[in-house]
Amino acid sequence: MSTRAHVDCAGAGRWTAILLVLVIPSPGFTRAETDAVRAPSGCRPDPAAAGIVTAVSDGRTFTLDDGREIRLAAIEVPASDGVEQASQSAAQAKEVLQSLVTGRAVTLGRTERDRYGRTVAHAFLRDAGTERWIQGEMLERGHARVAARMGDGCVAELRQRERAARAAQLGLWADPYYGMRRADDPAAVSGERGRFAIVEGNVVSVRESGGTVYVNFGRRWSSDFTVTIAKRNERAFAAAGVEPKRLAGRRIRVRGWIEERGGPWVEATRPEQIEVVERQ
Repeated sequence: MSTRAHVDCAGAGRWTAILLVLVIPSPGFTRAETDAVRAPSGCRPDPAAAGIVTAVSDGRTFTLDDGREIRLAAIEVPASDGVEQASQSAAQAKEVLQSLVTGRAVTLGRTERDRYGRTVAHAFLRDAGTERWIQGEMLERGHARVAARMGDGCVAELRQRERAARAAQLGLWADPYYGMRRADDPAAVSGERGRFAIVEGNVVSVRESGGTVYVNFGRRWSSDFTVTIAKRNERAFAAAGVEPKRLAGRRIRVRGWIEERGGPWVEATRPEQIEVVERQ
């Protein structure tokens, strides 16, 4: 009912009572469950598809009863890469996702396909008229990190849930293996080569060469940590409030896949990969 609708005095009390019933959470809900029900609108577009989950293959991938393989958008989970901590965390993430979705009906938001043919989407559980955001729960419990690609409309919410789990040292955040890396320790960042990582530090300088902008975290450009941004993407970063040339002197947090070219580096292709922690 529109808030501009006219009601007579006799009906006003009745509508007030109804509104109170709608906005007060059920006493059986924990705060985390209530937050999960209230998934941000940007992460909850009109439902595009639905199905029953029949199997879970890892902490962010499951199969529906029609055979579609679903990959949860906007999060990264630990992968079994031969390292004991990673294998244990990967198994825990899978167990948590299994407990959430196996045998249950899920609704998918706007979907797309990845290069392996999997459907990538935000996913939701619907229970007795309520809605639980699966990505949000994986982040809240500390079994996932926000990915480099987050999608439109839910960046702030994803980051907030990750920050809360990190502050409480939940799940993988209890293990230093998954802690944020310091940009002024390039050796530690190099140790993450080939893996997804979050790196935080102070930007020393920003330089441009050819078609690339270099965001430097040290003066030894051949060995210190660097973030690169293609010039063609510079306008998109500026529009999102992350103008590359204004990052010098600021403390920023970068997420992405660590590569090495001399020193360790991350290629930032999307503005949400960079979070300004301290502004000038």
